[in-house]
Amino acid sequence: MGSTLKTIAIIMFLFALTPLAWSGDEEKEPVKISYVEMKPSFVTNLTGGPKYIRCDIQLMTKFESKVEKIQIHTPALRHAILMLLAGEDGKQLLTPDGKEALRKKALETVRKSLEGLAGEPMVNDLYFTAYYVK
Repeated sequence: MGSTLKTIAIIMFLFALTPLAWSGDEEKEPVKISYVEMKPSFVTNLTGGPKYIRCDIQLMTKFESKVEKIQIHTPALRHAILMLLAGEDGKQLLTPDGKEALRKKALETVRKSLEGLAGEPMVNDLYFTAYYVK
């Protein structure tokens, strides 16, 4: 009988500790897609072919809580994107494949910049909302 009571006491003690063990896990933030509009438009010269690009970009994040953190680093992100754009061949940017390749490179540039600045990439996608190469 004594060992049965000890076993029950141990089991009750372990059940009492269970909420403490679970409370240490971070609660997952619900997904709420948000966008960060990068204003003003990006305008820069290109190498070769057409002379310049003008585009508007919006960054998408899955978590609303990341918007302010992304906005804090907007000047650095703009700089990184402008440097990327200035090195692009204008002829390539006229094609659909060239536009998509640029979008992917810009997304990777933004994610790497945020990783270095804030410790996490935060941005899940990047969209051109206006795109003009001349």
